[in-house]
Amino acid sequence: MANENGNDGSTDSVTPTDPEPGSDEAEPGEPEPEPEPEPEEMSIDELRREIETIDRELVELIAQRTYVADTVARVKADQDLATTDEDQERAVMDRAGENASNFEVDSNLVKAIFRLLIELNKIEQRERR
Repeated sequence: MANENGNDGSTDSVTPTDPEPGSDEAEPGEPEPEPEPEPEEMSIDELRREIETIDRELVELIAQRTYVADTVARVKADQDLATTDEDQERAVMDRAGENASNFEVDSNLVKAIFRLLIELNKIEQRERR
C-alpha cells in the first residue's frame, strides 16, 4: 500500500533527489552562490526592485485565486448553490487571521484584503447568474 509520499514504505531503492532547478545548492566543484544581502544592506533601488518582484508575485497569486474562485462560481451555478456561504467565508477569514499571526502581519490588514477578495468574487458570481 502506498503512503502519502507515493511509495509503499519499503527502503529497497532510495534515490537521492536532485536539487530543484534554480535552487541555491551548488553543483559539486562549483563555487557556492553569493548569499542574498540582508534588506538593511540593500540600496533603495535594490529594495524597490525587491518590492516590484513581490508585487508581481502578489498579482500572480491573486490571478490564480480568482481563477479558482471563478471555477467555484461555475460549480455553484451548475449545482444551483447559493452565492454566499457564510461558513466558508468565516473559515477563510479565520485562516487569514491565523496566517497573519504566523507571519507576524497585522491581522486586520490581512482580513481586510481577504474581505475585499471575497466580496469581489461574490459580485462576479451574482453577475454570472
